[in-house]
Amino acid sequence: MDYSDLIAKLKEGSTRAVARLITILENDINASEAIINSIYKDTGKAYIMGVTGAPGSGKSTFISTITKKFLKKGKKIGIICVDPTSPLTGGALLGDRIRMKENFSLNNVFIRSMANRGQLGGLARATEDTIKILDAYGCDIIIVETVGVGQSEVDIFKSAHTVIVLLVPGMGDDIQAIKAGIMEITDIFAVNKMDLPGADRKVTDIIQMLEMNMNYNYTSENANKNNMKLKQWIPEIVKINSITGENFDTLLDIIEKHKAFMDKLEIYSSYLINRIKSETIQILRYKLTKKVEELIHSNKLIEENISQVVDKSLDPYSMANLIIKLIGLED
Repeated sequence: MDYSDLIAKLKEGSTRAVARLITILENDINASEAIINSIYKDTGKAYIMGVTGAPGSGKSTFISTITKKFLKKGKKIGIICVDPTSPLTGGALLGDRIRMKENFSLNNVFIRSMANRGQLGGLARATEDTIKILDAYGCDIIIVETVGVGQSEVDIFKSAHTVIVLLVPGMGDDIQAIKAGIMEITDIFAVNKMDLPGADRKVTDIIQMLEMNMNYNYTSENANKNNMKLKQWIPEIVKINSITGENFDTLLDIIEKHKAFMDKLEIYSSYLINRIKSETIQILRYKLTKKVEELIHSNKLIEENISQVVDKSLDPYSMANLIIKLIGLED
């Protein structure tokens, strides 16, 4: 199918074309290929911010407030909200867009909710492609809100230049923040709802966690030597109130500071290489998984071997090796 008309309208600034193209690439990876091939040269200009945090930490209100701040600076904003998947329809629950409804009518703001469709890592499969669509659309800043802090939330690090983790006093989410993966992806800790009791204690707890995590990473033989963020950027902490906008100017200053850090040639090159590798692996994983699933459901030899696995005359590893051989990936 020819998407040239939609892509031309996208570059002209048509929000309808943006919405149509995102819907297409969410549903068809082959269409994604054609679309991304056509716009890839027009990407790479937007600054990508990842926002994550436990449910109830105020991510949507935070994004609504920071969007207004960016708009006052004359920025064009794209917002991607990755929601949990509906068990009935497979679609996004759209809760984030309801809470951001005051931004719907604003010029220079495009909001899209996406179902994660069971994807681990807090991001939908099509998130990377949607970022590219919004980049080509001319967004200066793209904000990606993930499903919520969890074991696999670290995928946002692979997409975003700056990752902000929201924490709230009194929520008992310390155990979420202390997880090694969360500590390592975070560039800025924002203690939201700073008017609540315990905000200062929360800041102290984060500092202690950072010190413990940094000591481990600098001494561990397993430390990721390619992660230049770990070695050179110490996450900053700021208390904010997303409802009143208090301390958001300070937060914006920290974001600019981190942006300047990322603009250093060696840092950005490392980030870009790792991001491209990760995205390539994700595409390969999706395509190969789809190919294997089709093979399992259509190959008679595999069906016969499944019966052998059931009878315990063949083990699952041998079964997997057989499939690898059938698709021509054997060493």
